[in-house]
Parts: sequence; structure tokens; C-alpha cells
Amino acid sequence: MSSATEVQSDIRDISLAPEGIRRIQWAAREMPVLQLIRERFAREQPLKGIRMAACLHVTTETANLAIALQAGGADVRICASNPLSTQDDVAAALVGEYGIPVFAICGEDGETYYKHIQQAIEHGPQLTMDDGADVVATIHKERRELLKDIVGGTEETTTGVIRLRAMAKDGALGYPILAINQSLTKHLFDNRYGTGQSTVDGIIRATNVLLAGKVFVVGGYGWCGRGVATRARGLGAQVVVTEVDPVKALEAVMDGFRVMPMAEAAPIGDIFVTLTGDCHVIDRAHLEAMKSGAIIANSGHFDNEINLKALDSLSEGKKRVRDSVDEYLMGDGRKLYLLGEGRLVNLAAAEGHPAAVMDMSFANQAMGAEWIVQNHAKLEKQVYELPHEVDEEIARLKLHAMGIRIDYLTDEQQRYLTSWEEGT
Repeated sequence: MSSATEVQSDIRDISLAPEGIRRIQWAAREMPVLQLIRERFAREQPLKGIRMAACLHVTTETANLAIALQAGGADVRICASNPLSTQDDVAAALVGEYGIPVFAICGEDGETYYKHIQQAIEHGPQLTMDDGADVVATIHKERRELLKDIVGGTEETTTGVIRLRAMAKDGALGYPILAINQSLTKHLFDNRYGTGQSTVDGIIRATNVLLAGKVFVVGGYGWCGRGVATRARGLGAQVVVTEVDPVKALEAVMDGFRVMPMAEAAPIGDIFVTLTGDCHVIDRAHLEAMKSGAIIANSGHFDNEINLKALDSLSEGKKRVRDSVDEYLMGDGRKLYLLGEGRLVNLAAAEGHPAAVMDMSFANQAMGAEWIVQNHAKLEKQVYELPHEVDEEIARLKLHAMGIRIDYLTDEQQRYLTSWEEGT
């Protein structure tokens, strides 16, 4: 094990490393695709000498990604993309066992959070890896001198992609970004199955409430919302979906869910979860209408999906009643319960996505980093998607690891699909 003093870092306690190592290795059992990529990276060194700054959730799964990037030759520094999601034992293991600089402490305040971002980019990164675009934003707003050396970056989340596309549209983006979130093997699986399971897991761990029979309100019916709604229904909840997109709202109706505006859902909901990437999905008027005992959670990337300032102003006080549960006493005597301080409930109150799902997401990140390094010279300062053939290769590797075989097109079938002459 490396000495903590040999690796620049800011973590809670290096003595937590042994437990972190055990948990990183446990997660690795469910990440066979990333393991195959790590083995190839170790042989081919596609990231040799590349300085990377990664702003990600510091979890066991992220640790396995960092180890794979390091195996590929990258000089990786990591900071947290959320103040509450850091697993301190994992941070210690990355520093002490693997020699990877980490700047992350669970529960860090806002000032420390942004200090850690500055520390992660202090070595002048050539490649950025984001979960919410905070590193990209910090570099563009405060450290523009670093832009000249950056060849590209990757982005993990819907929220981050929204921010980055807005930057590109305004001509403000200083280097090409690969929208990992748009890969099918990321958002179809990570968002639907990963967020679906881990969000419900976070709510249950935080509250130990029975979901069966509860009115469970899902704000947003994107892939994350679909996953949460499906799993809540599977546990017996009466699921209500709120949406602003008529196509998604129609899909939710056809999937068998009740659909209504949040203003109508607020008085009847027992549990609320937001998953939109937008702000104030639950606003002041909704908080005023909720019944006493309502539980409020967020599984979108930032903590602004719930109007927390309004919640504070409406309450006469709050107290911590369970780990990750704050009780707000409203001026009219009602009690509302906020989970995980309004931050990602699946990471604030649980362990995040299962490793088997993150195996594909982080395979996308690793192969995306390789693709950016190989292709950056011909890319413009825009947001790109990972080529479909890379997506298919990740899916193929995952199926192989699961022992599942599929058919392949015959030459005849391939010719038929590319010909216009054959018909009835």
C-alpha cells in the first residue's frame, strides 16, 4: 500500500483503505466488461501520458473505472461530483492502494466541493470526465488558461449534456465533449434499470416505509422516471407520473400509469421523486398543498429540482429524525420529510447503481476517453455521441460475459437489408 503522503489528496481517513479495497474488489465481480477493457488497456496503453481530471461519484464502481484508466496509462485525478455521494473508504483505497489522487470527503460543504474541483484540475488536464459538467463549467468560468491543453472530455449525465449543448449552441464550449449519457448501453440500462432500482433502494433504506399501497409520484418520465415508476409499481405502489412533454406523458398513460399535473398530484401523494434535470419541479405551491407526512426525494443530478428555499421559508424548523431524513415542521402544523437533503437519493441514502449496470456505463466512459484521444484532431468544439459500433461492442461484451449468445445476419440477409430491388 502506498503512503498517503506520497499521493496528493484530500480525503477523510487513509486508515479506511482496507475496507475500501474489499468493496472495490466485490464490485469488480459484477463488472466483467470493464475488466476486459482494463486488460486491453494495460496491453495497448491508449491513454499513456494523458492527464485526466474526473469529477464523478466516488464509489466502488467509479474506483474500478479509475483503475482501468490508470492501467491504460492515464494520469488520473478524481474529485466528487456530489458532496454526499463519496464513499470515504473507497477514496482512501484509491489513494493508499492504487496511488490515484482523490479530492473528496462525504458531507463536504460547498466551499470544499469547489476547492476539490480546483485541486483536481491543478495538474492541467488534457481530458476531462464529468458527471454534471461542473469541471467543464469551472474551467470555462475560472481557469480558461487550461483550455489550450485540453483535447476533449466526456459527460455522464442527462443534466450535464443539457448544460454542454447549451454551451455549444452559444459558441461557448472550448473543446469537444462526448455525451456518454446518449449511448444506448448507458441511458437504456443505467438510467432505467440502475436509477430505477437504486432510487427505490435509497428511499427504502432512508425511511423503511412500505411502498405497497402508497401513492408514489414520479416527476418526469424520461428513462430514469420510467425505471423508478416501473419498480415502484412492482412493489405495489400506486404510481402517478407528472410530465411537461406530451409524447412522454402519452407513453406513461399507455404504460398504465396515472398522469396529471404536479399541482393535482401534490395533495394526494405519499412519496414524491423528481428525475427531470430541470429546476423547481416541486415548487412552493406544491409544498403548500402536500399532506402531512409526505416524503420528498430527488434523483436528478442537482439538488434544485425541489425548491429547497421555499421549503425552508415555509417551515418553522427542521430536525434530523433518521439518517438521511429531515423533518420540516410547516407553519400550519404539517410535517414534510426530505430525503438526502434533496440530493441524489440513490447515492445520498444508498450505494448508487448496482455494479452490473455501471459496468456498461463505465465501459462507455473508458472507451469514450480512448475515442476522444484518437479522434480529437478532427473534432470541432461541439457535443458528440459515441459511435454506434462502440455501443454495439459494449453490448456484445456484456452478453458474452453473461453467457448469452445471439444470432448474426447471414450474407443473404445482409444483402436483402441493403437492397431496394427485392420486394413482394
